[in-house]
Amino acid sequence: MPVISLPDGSQRSFESAVTVRDVAASIGPGLAKAALAARIDGRLVDTSCLIESDVALEIVTDKSADALEVIRHSAAHLLAQAVKQLFPSAQVTIGPVIDDGFFYDFAFERTFTPDDLAAIEKRMEELAAADLAIERSLMPRDEAVTFFRDMGEAYKAEIIASIPANEDISLYRQGDFIDLCRGPHVPSTARLRAFKLTKVAGAYWRGDSKNAMLQRIYGTAWTDPKALKAYLHRIEEAERRDHRRIGKKLKLFHTQEEAPGMVFWHPRGWSIWQSLEQYMRAKLGNRGYQEIRTPQVVDLSLWQRSGHAEKFGANMFSLHIEDRDFAVKPMNCPCHVQVFNQGLKSYRDLPLRLAEFGSCHRNEPSGSLHGLMRVRGFTQDDAHIFCTETAIQQEVADFIDLLHEVYADFGFSDIIYRLSTRPPQRVGSEEIWDKAEDALAKALDAKGLPWELLPGEGAFYGPKIEFSLRDCIGRVWQCGTIQVDFSMPGRLDAEYVAEDGSRQTPVMLHRAILGSFERFIGILVEHYEGAFPAWLAPVQVAVLNITDAQHDYAKSVEDSLKNNGFRVLADLRNEKVGFKIREHTIDKVPFLLVVGDREMETGTVAVRARNGEDLGAMSLQGFEAHLASAIARRGRVELEG
Repeated sequence: MPVISLPDGSQRSFESAVTVRDVAASIGPGLAKAALAARIDGRLVDTSCLIESDVALEIVTDKSADALEVIRHSAAHLLAQAVKQLFPSAQVTIGPVIDDGFFYDFAFERTFTPDDLAAIEKRMEELAAADLAIERSLMPRDEAVTFFRDMGEAYKAEIIASIPANEDISLYRQGDFIDLCRGPHVPSTARLRAFKLTKVAGAYWRGDSKNAMLQRIYGTAWTDPKALKAYLHRIEEAERRDHRRIGKKLKLFHTQEEAPGMVFWHPRGWSIWQSLEQYMRAKLGNRGYQEIRTPQVVDLSLWQRSGHAEKFGANMFSLHIEDRDFAVKPMNCPCHVQVFNQGLKSYRDLPLRLAEFGSCHRNEPSGSLHGLMRVRGFTQDDAHIFCTETAIQQEVADFIDLLHEVYADFGFSDIIYRLSTRPPQRVGSEEIWDKAEDALAKALDAKGLPWELLPGEGAFYGPKIEFSLRDCIGRVWQCGTIQVDFSMPGRLDAEYVAEDGSRQTPVMLHRAILGSFERFIGILVEHYEGAFPAWLAPVQVAVLNITDAQHDYAKSVEDSLKNNGFRVLADLRNEKVGFKIREHTIDKVPFLLVVGDREMETGTVAVRARNGEDLGAMSLQGFEAHLASAIARRGRVELEG
């Protein structure tokens, strides 16, 4: 007689084994109709799952956090079924859920065209309307290998053959289509009401360039058409805000094949970089950080001792010089320990906060490179705090305060907090990991912050809090992090003299706020669509004369503003002022100062915001005060268009 415990604390008893669907129906017909899947003792299952013992049960509906995973998983199967019906010779391979959607890889003799994609999507809609039941079954592994091989599905047979021989294989059937899958899936295809195929791309079988090239069809699926429409709008917005397009248009940066994954910064882009660096340098200086600089190329033995060579060796650039092996620095932490190790430290010297705008290089796969968002050469706003175990929570709390302050200055207030715990491959004892994870959880709780647990997602040397930003169109970007590391300082011989005179190993906190400068600037470009707030804008003011008669006056306005530290240019070309206004508006200059005879006679400037708003005539002193106020507000309030 199974007893079912429900999320509201109530229980239901049944005389014999029941399915999830039966339990939902006993609660009410509305829930039975809405049920997509369920969690049994935390495990995600189908509504057909049989319950034979006492369990905790949570019904998954389209309002549940798990709904999208189940819907997207099922939509991938719907895609594969449609492809097989339209192109019978195509072989199916794998089709997982990804952020915002799903994909399925196919082996097919020709490239899928946009017309093919439209036909596949139409067939998916027909299959969804057919309300095909989705049913799970089990098959012995060897039988499943033969079954799929006989169907001509060589890739599926290869996947199944890699599964241990004594295991039964989970299969799902819907109509004429059957696929290998762990599940769970929605009860029928009619539950898939809002999906869209988005693109086709190439992908190597099992991600290995030595294997056959497959075709990957991407799609997205949502709980209802309204959510799908909102997502497609976000995608359109994202394409319009693409930092690569805007970066080229505003002459900020470029990349080229001769330096894959590296960035060529142009004067205006480098101005943004410098604004970020100077801002962060001032913030860190006020919080007790000391700035350092460490080498770019370091003997491989240091990375072996730290554990990075074993974990990240494939992504490190290496050099062999004079019978020695070196690595181009992929991260800063081992080098910061070397600075700490110079001279004996006392407990009175702690916490010691060492910061570096550290240039790092990682050999990222060429196919993953993406403008500023994924590069091989990057600079981090990196810092490491060496402290005692008792100081961890206070240091983490102080860091969170600093991070909130910085993000607010860039216009970000919606922050997501995640605690990533010990991964399967790690260094250090379980006791050390317990201490580190507990310290981070307590720091978040002490701040009253809502946080999500990410089991197994920590760094190999310690757990971490990840801080993610939500931008103006709802996308989430993971940027900041703080990690507690009990292991690396000891591996690299760091120690201090404790109050009792003993030699102790410090705790090392790895932390960053922006992440990499390159990626953060890319995020800012897209968040602001290139219309940076005045404090970041490469050119804050453009001075435009109407005729040559105001040439000298316009130049004097430019000189005055420059002398007061503002980034300004005077456009003295023999062009109509309307043309100049349009050009600098396209360049997203925050303020345009138009000077004609009247302004020259009165010693004023006519001020326009980039959104076209006429701010009227101001004295030069008055405008400087207005501009200074806009800069001081940073990104917290949008003062100009």
